[in-house]
Amino acid sequence: MSARRKAEKKRGVLHYLGVGLSAGLLAVVALVGVMVIVVPFATGSTPMTVLTNSMLQSYPPGTLIIVKPIDPAAIRIGDAITYQIESGKPAVVTHRVTTIISSTATGLSFITKGDNNAVADEAAVLPVQVRGAVWYSVPWIGYANSLVNGEHRAWIVPAIAIALFLYAGYMFASGLAGRARKRRRAQRALA
Repeated sequence: MSARRKAEKKRGVLHYLGVGLSAGLLAVVALVGVMVIVVPFATGSTPMTVLTNSMLQSYPPGTLIIVKPIDPAAIRIGDAITYQIESGKPAVVTHRVTTIISSTATGLSFITKGDNNAVADEAAVLPVQVRGAVWYSVPWIGYANSLVNGEHRAWIVPAIAIALFLYAGYMFASGLAGRARKRRRAQRALA
């Protein structure tokens, strides 16, 4: 019986359990990657990280929310919208619409409130401030998003790339060394 067949026979339940868990983990990672990278890119949506407790019940800090562009006329009471705190400035907040005001004098505006806040926001939100509505969220992934896209990006991305290249080099070298050992053993067996 060859050494390969003996190794195959030694594989038991733990081996197959490990393979199954590895495949399951790979599937989960692939699904999360699709949800937080591919789908937002394909739909023109924006992934954003929740940083505060204002929406704690729905979106705790560290949650990654996917904000899909929306026509302000399509916004309804109860929608969680992301909008500029001050018109024309980059800072945004995500709160829930509690009231929609439509008047001939001022046009359309929205009163918003964080789920965890006791009172509504002071200023009404104008349509020009609206960046989109929350489409879906992924818990805890926001921390990774903040880390990779935040101020540490300048060194984290290259460090990860270098680590992956080193790992690939190690795997390549160990594969070559393993083949060389097999050849030597085969030559000794023939001699």
